[in-house]
Amino acid sequence: MTGVKICGLTEEDGLVAAVNAGADWIGLVFFERSPRAITPDEAALLLDGLPPSWEGGPERVGLFVDPDDALLDAAVGSVRLDMIQLHGSETPDRVDEIRDRFALPVMKALPIATREDLAAADAYADVADWLLLDARAPADAGRPGGNAVAFDWSILDGWEAPLPWMLAGGLTVDNVREALLRTRAYAVDVSSGVERERGIKDPELIEQFVRAVREVLP
Repeated sequence: MTGVKICGLTEEDGLVAAVNAGADWIGLVFFERSPRAITPDEAALLLDGLPPSWEGGPERVGLFVDPDDALLDAAVGSVRLDMIQLHGSETPDRVDEIRDRFALPVMKALPIATREDLAAADAYADVADWLLLDARAPADAGRPGGNAVAFDWSILDGWEAPLPWMLAGGLTVDNVREALLRTRAYAVDVSSGVERERGIKDPELIEQFVRAVREVLP
C-alpha cells in the first residue's frame, strides 16, 4: 500500500483529520522561516491533545533544515518522534551523525530539477533510511520545501532508488493519481496541496487526498 505523509501540521483540526483519514506519517516543521513552523513546545501541546485511543496511529516525523544540535535536542526531548527528516544541505556525514546521536530513522530530502540531481541519492544510501524527492525550490523561495511546485516526474523513469523514497512537491488531490501511476513511489508527501490558506490545513482536502492515494494503489 502506498504510504501518505501529511506535513506541516500546526493545529488540531488538521491533525485530527490526518489521523482519521489514515495517514501513515504526520510531519511537524521545526524551521522558523516556514509558514508551517512549529516550536518543540507547541508540537508537544498539539500532540498531547490526541486521545489515547489514537496511539499506534501515524508515525511522527520532525522536519529540520540544517539544524544545530540544540534544536534537535529540544525537539526530540519534547516530542516522541519516530523519524527525523532533514530538508537542508546536510552532508552524508552529518546525516550519519544525527542518526547515531538519536537512534532514529532519518529521511534525507533531495532537491530535484534534472535527472542529474538523482545521483546525489547514492551518497546517502548507507546513512539514511528514506529519501524524499522534492522539487528544487525557486531561487526566491526562502525555504527548501512546501512551495507548491512539482518537478517533471519523467525524470524518474528507469531510476533505481537505493532506498525507500517519498515523492513530494506540488501534489494535490487532482494530480496525485497521475503522479503515482507515473512514478510508482513508495509514498507521497503533501503539505500546501491540502491547505485552504497558506499554512492552514483543510480537513476535507486531507481526507480526499488520502482517499485518492488509496484508490490508485491500495
